Amino acid sequence: MPGRTPDGAEHIPEEEAVDVEWSGNWVAERLGVELVGDGELRELLGLALRRNPKRAHLLVSNILGKHVPQRPSVVHGAGHELGERVRDLLGEAAARRAVVLGYAETATGLGHAVADGLGVAPYLHSTRRPVAGVAQAGGFEESHSHATSHLLLPENPDLLRADADDAPLVLVDDEFSTGNTVLNTIRALHARYPRDRYVVVALVDMRSEGDQGRLAEFAAEIGARVDLVARARGTVLLPDDVLEKGRALVAAHESEDALDAPPAPEAHPAPRTPPVRVGLDWPAGVPDGGRHGFTPAHRAALEAALPAMAGRIADALGDARRVLVLGFEELMYAPLRLGTALEDATTAEVRYSTTTRSPVLAVDDPGYAIRSRLVFPAHDDPADGPGDRYAYNVAGGGFDAVVAVVDSTADTPALHAPDGLLATLAGHTDQVLLAVVPSYVPPPTSHRQEAAMLPEPLWGPAFSSYAAEDVGWLLQDLSDTPLEAPTEEREEAIQSGGAHYAESLPVEYQPTEQYQELFRAALDTSAARIARAVGTVTETILAELPHSPLRPGGDTSARRPVLVSLARAGTPVGVLMRRWALHRHGLDLPHYAVSIVRGRGIDANALRWLAAHHDPADVVFVDGWTGKGAITRELAAALEEFGGFNPEIAVLADPGGCVRTYGTREDFLIPSACLNSTVSGLISRTVLRSDLVGPHDFHGAKFYRELAESDVSGLFLDTVAARFDEVTDAVDTEVKELLAADRTPTWEGWAAVERISEEYGIHDVNLVKPGVGETTRVLLRRVPWKILANRGAGADLDHVRLLAEQRGVPVEEVDGLPYTCVGLIHPKYTRGATGADGTAVTAK
Repeated sequence: MPGRTPDGAEHIPEEEAVDVEWSGNWVAERLGVELVGDGELRELLGLALRRNPKRAHLLVSNILGKHVPQRPSVVHGAGHELGERVRDLLGEAAARRAVVLGYAETATGLGHAVADGLGVAPYLHSTRRPVAGVAQAGGFEESHSHATSHLLLPENPDLLRADADDAPLVLVDDEFSTGNTVLNTIRALHARYPRDRYVVVALVDMRSEGDQGRLAEFAAEIGARVDLVARARGTVLLPDDVLEKGRALVAAHESEDALDAPPAPEAHPAPRTPPVRVGLDWPAGVPDGGRHGFTPAHRAALEAALPAMAGRIADALGDARRVLVLGFEELMYAPLRLGTALEDATTAEVRYSTTTRSPVLAVDDPGYAIRSRLVFPAHDDPADGPGDRYAYNVAGGGFDAVVAVVDSTADTPALHAPDGLLATLAGHTDQVLLAVVPSYVPPPTSHRQEAAMLPEPLWGPAFSSYAAEDVGWLLQDLSDTPLEAPTEEREEAIQSGGAHYAESLPVEYQPTEQYQELFRAALDTSAARIARAVGTVTETILAELPHSPLRPGGDTSARRPVLVSLARAGTPVGVLMRRWALHRHGLDLPHYAVSIVRGRGIDANALRWLAAHHDPADVVFVDGWTGKGAITRELAAALEEFGGFNPEIAVLADPGGCVRTYGTREDFLIPSACLNSTVSGLISRTVLRSDLVGPHDFHGAKFYRELAESDVSGLFLDTVAARFDEVTDAVDTEVKELLAADRTPTWEGWAAVERISEEYGIHDVNLVKPGVGETTRVLLRRVPWKILANRGAGADLDHVRLLAEQRGVPVEEVDGLPYTCVGLIHPKYTRGATGADGTAVTAK
């Protein structure tokens, strides 16, 4: 594995380089070129020659994954580390507002990896492929390149705008040489989308001494800050006659017919196995790359799908021991990430590189960076007409399998022709696989037009036991789909990384008669307290909504909140809030339930439907309670790509100090947390799985009609609503105090969770579930390890103690918790595990 240099950069050991000899010696000796700079510069770069009137030499990166096959994890890791450095430079707040722009074709994958390192930034790369129906948002020229025009084609035309202060644009290229390309880009974009800050990122900063000051001068000229982040720094010293020498050297080798010499017949005996197509099952709605924009939500969906896609490739590879994943021109990121996942899915030696438009001289010498070159015709109907394309260092690379990854636009007859890429590859390896990623083309429609393609909400009683006026479900009905799995099997799959928790459902907990009686007793005891919290949070929302109908002179026929509850814990609360507004003020508030999934974001189609039918500024997201605030953060991140929605959540109880709109910050028993579907309209937790949720579908859920006899959803609502009148005065007093108070989130709960995670040796905050509601979920749906209870906690924990007893889970009383209790999921769970380290204890 690569090590680290003293400054923290990844060190590539010699066995990862193409040859032990420096792969720039051949050019340096013949042209008098010198490469000087940081100690690792020669590990990062080699030299080659190309026929170009503007620049004879080519810096060939050993970690970019373009010309030199390299381990996918090394390629992605290099960009990811640069992204982390940019995040540290900007700070978390500015990083969340940043946009990353990569350069086609060479840096499309690098830029994407930098965006991954930033973690929260959308990504866009320039392109040389015009796309019909997509408006151009900008363009620029690359002065030294053989192909100069770069187009910017974002699906969201506002992606490049800087509407907020400190919204940086991060520009990523493989090398920063003269700086002309970057300056051209910033100048063109700054004229249309001015901003205060730019960050330039490159693997290597190769500016000459004369170019060193240009960036600062340019920044002063446009009145913006421009930073540079690079992994290594150096420069190329060129003799005055380097262009003439380079042209002569290329011509000499071409005249000797050294370029593109066909392989000797005996080296590649025929016949070869014909290419095999591998179905990827690419996740619906995820773009093939950043040509039109790639959001954090897309990133999360792709991450979840990568293991299964790599597994399909690994199965098709069979016994192959040295494998090349070969991308296609601008399509660098998708094959790169398939390659990183393949490294995890197989014991084979995996390398990654891509085809290219750039013609480079090949010389089979250990001191030269481009040892071999394959030539084949373009196969994607390029806008600039037909021409040759190239794959370097593939022939003679010792690969017994090549996985060619193209987008569907490039899956043409030319790709499969006798002189096409697949046939050319087949002459140099035993096995060729073809994996096709669907080309993403943005629909030329507005949100409202898109909504016409979406389904309508589901309503009770056809879906859920709630009345139709209580809630509309922006979900699809998966009631007839088998989705349940035993709790232990789900926990093992989730913690092993084999499945996401949203891909299956736990078997619904069937409460004992004793537990049902406990629920009813808890409901009777807490109904007034819940009613007060419902009133407080609803009145706070109504008072703070712009143009509130409750303000003097307000129009009750206009501008009212649209309640959008996060299914399913938020839905009973949303129904109660709607009932309060109707009971107290005669306001009939729309209420919908949508799905949000930790790690994958909120249902984008549900948001599109809402944006088409309501003003996003009126939408108020509702949840039952906060634990450590993970969903609060998830929602904020997911909504960054959707303009107009307020990312704040209103909750009944906020014991974690995670939101500013709440009914109470006490951690008490909310009876709707005691049960699952039978107190939530008989609706399951939501499901997000690529084979069930298509590009125009809502996330799914099940309606458990068969549990109707156990349903207490209506009982819960009616019991709480019956107490509205008696708490009105207390609500008015409390709301007045809250509106005058500082309600800034303290995130006290998150800090406590991090402390507990470390103190108990868990080291994963996702396995620590704070608060009565989340602890109840642990006992009902996960594999609990132990329960921490605040010493002296009373009746609020009766149901927790009963569930813990039924499942054989210890309850440990502790001091100093900001919550009434905390549930700990079994760390490193495997069936039979009992210890904190996940190992089974053998009975003596």
